[in-house]
Amino acid sequence: MTAGRHAVVLAAGAASRFGGGKLTAHWRGEPLIRWAVRAALAARVESVVLVVGALAGTVQDAVSDLAAPRLKIVEAADWTEGLSASLKAGLTALPDDAAAVAIFLGDMPEVDPGLADRLLDLVSDRAPAARARAPQGLAHPTAFAASTFPALMALTGDQGGRPVLEALGHAVATLDVEAPGATFDVDRPEDLSRPS
Repeated sequence: MTAGRHAVVLAAGAASRFGGGKLTAHWRGEPLIRWAVRAALAARVESVVLVVGALAGTVQDAVSDLAAPRLKIVEAADWTEGLSASLKAGLTALPDDAAAVAIFLGDMPEVDPGLADRLLDLVSDRAPAARARAPQGLAHPTAFAASTFPALMALTGDQGGRPVLEALGHAVATLDVEAPGATFDVDRPEDLSRPS
């Protein structure tokens, strides 16, 4: 592990486009949320914060056996206000000495934990934030230095860290990746049957 580095997995939304219950729907034999949580735990981070909201108990039950000492589950009581509320709940749960965080999305089951490590390395090398870029466009996870936390905490509505990345402009480190898992998310029920 590298001191001061943490991960947050955002898993609080109601998944209305999916029809609800997305994070506990089965992807390759297991609840979808388990894949993102395991990826975050596999990264070189001190702790992982899983943010739940809609169906909090069900999502929490789905990862109960993964509850290693490094995993902390928090509930975003105001999750209905959008993604920013979940992000803020995750950041608030980090220790005061957190130096950087990688943000994972709970509906992205194929993210390579090594990608989070590489992005956090870029932040450790003094970039205020780091993002992955795939041929299909911007990818996940993203990483942020503690210096950006106030701007992230000021976000409102259904938006994640993108406005902060855009405001930072060329100061953001960009890592080009080919891995399709960095852009694939489960959005509709038919996505659950994506071939290996």
